Amino acid sequence: MNNAIRYFAGVDIGSVSIAAVLIRSQKREMAASEMIPSGGNYKDAARKVLNGVLSKAGIGVADLAGIVTTGLGAESAPFPARQVSDISCQAMGCRRLFPQVRTVIDIGGQFTKAMRITPEGRVADFLMSEKCATGSGRFLQVIARILHVNLSEIGSLSLQSETPVEFSTNCAVFAESETVSRIAEGAKAADILAGVHRAMAAKVSMLAKRVKMETEVALTGGGGEDTGLVQAVGDTLGVRIWVPEQPRLSAALGAACLAAAD
Repeated sequence: MNNAIRYFAGVDIGSVSIAAVLIRSQKREMAASEMIPSGGNYKDAARKVLNGVLSKAGIGVADLAGIVTTGLGAESAPFPARQVSDISCQAMGCRRLFPQVRTVIDIGGQFTKAMRITPEGRVADFLMSEKCATGSGRFLQVIARILHVNLSEIGSLSLQSETPVEFSTNCAVFAESETVSRIAEGAKAADILAGVHRAMAAKVSMLAKRVKMETEVALTGGGGEDTGLVQAVGDTLGVRIWVPEQPRLSAALGAACLAAAD
């Protein structure tokens, strides 16, 4: 290995997946990335994902100049690392990907977060959704299961909707019951999904406005992989939405960038 090259790792230990990003030198060029399901053991999964990303780059742990962990299970990391909040890591990751972005919306498996960031990638203000499935990707998983649709297909399917279903509740439990009723009434899966996306977009919009949203806006997390949800959020906010090529890696990227900044 060229001794002039320094490597930094960021590991995002989330409730649904664990991601690792390796960057090269202070220029913050991405060298490799890896993502696996969290499973039942954060410690084992974190070790596995770090080993995986190091293997892709052909280096070992001893070659790392710094590691930052973030996410729900950051404390479970089985290797020495500095812990940083996922809010700060998302902000820095989006700053690296989209320097023009000033508002970040992160739709994860448990919560949705909205943050306003500075030109330097620092958090100026942020809010998190209440602990309710309708404020997270968990709601999409529930509806997909009821409709017998693969989670990866719901975005494109919802875009085929002609008459989106209007949900009369913001509660995930009642929305689930309402979905079953709408199916019995003959509503199409595309229309139900489009309605779900609109309901989620309305919640996202409230969070974004409360942090005094500024354009441009980026959407990260698993929600960024749902094209129908991205469009619904953009339509509701009336702005263009920037989505990373791999939206579930942005926090890990930000963590790696913060490791390089130490």
